[in-house]
Amino acid sequence: MNNEQHAQSDPTVQPVPASVVEAVDAADVTLSNPKWAVIALGSNLGNRMDTLQGAVDALGDTPGVRVKAVSPVYETEPWGVEPGSQPSYLNAVALVKTTLPPSSLLERGHAIEEAFDRVREERWGPRTIDVDIVSYADVVSADPVLTLPHPRAHERAFVLAPWNDVDPEAEIPGRGPVATLLAGIGLAGVTPRPDLELRLPE
Repeated sequence: MNNEQHAQSDPTVQPVPASVVEAVDAADVTLSNPKWAVIALGSNLGNRMDTLQGAVDALGDTPGVRVKAVSPVYETEPWGVEPGSQPSYLNAVALVKTTLPPSSLLERGHAIEEAFDRVREERWGPRTIDVDIVSYADVVSADPVLTLPHPRAHERAFVLAPWNDVDPEAEIPGRGPVATLLAGIGLAGVTPRPDLELRLPE
């Protein structure tokens, strides 16, 4: 599927000129020292699976970003709210290589959320899509706009479980191996959904 066809099937994805794609492909292996980043995705409103796939595709259509792997999907009870007060989430993790700095990757994540009508009315409120940068290379930053690694990732099974599936050797800077952290908190409230599968961007 080419970019033009993709754009027609998904109005939130804009076509990327071939020259930009070629430049980014070159950068992916030769220029700008691309970095690995881990992005957590979650949705509990609307067609959750279509929205997750749309977010993965939008990341893949971002100049300077290549989606290298997507995790299995998990269904998760909402975090930080009364049980039963919100629909359950579908969660996944994407591993990307990027030549974008963290601030630009964050801006792209917010743009994807806006494209899918994410509304920020309450903390831990329901949302069509949540796009969180969990880690970026080995960067450790206390910047309140983008704290790296994500300050609560180490205690959230809905991040650790899919991340461990897609990268069993992963570590959270300053916290330790993802597999060890996951073993410590368990999978309560987090259910694998083997009937659902995200695909890499075409």
